[in-house]
Amino acid sequence: MARLSDIPEPLRSHLAKLECPTFEHTPWAVGPAPAERRIAMVSTAGLHTRDDRPFAGMSGEYRVIPGGVAAGDLVMSHISSNFDRTGFAQDLNVVFPLDRLNELAREGVIGGVADRHYSFMGATDPKKMESAARELAARLEQDQVTGVLLVPV
Repeated sequence: MARLSDIPEPLRSHLAKLECPTFEHTPWAVGPAPAERRIAMVSTAGLHTRDDRPFAGMSGEYRVIPGGVAAGDLVMSHISSNFDRTGFAQDLNVVFPLDRLNELAREGVIGGVADRHYSFMGATDPKKMESAARELAARLEQDQVTGVLLVPV
């Protein structure tokens, strides 16, 4: 984990001044045991398929990632110049552990893997993501997803 003291200026000062958002409600839901859950991933790595449009800076939107996507068909258009793409270039599972999730399903640790997964641009004000997150929650429910693996990048 990066520590604020390890981040060079001026980014360190910028991050230290950011307001941490608060929300009126903190939702909580109890679901089935992991072996009965259908899991989708939500990443903040700025991932999208090659034929999808790149992320625009700070927009709050998300992209749909098909469950059967090949690693070579994903692009990372994360806008931060400080973002290290080395791990992604070597192994997609560093930022989007789809292979590991499929292994857990084959082993019976989780009930199944969703047909679609999602990626946001991580360097975005959470307030700008709220309407997209609500839309995404409805899509997850419609897809009968009962658990989400959040992959902050």
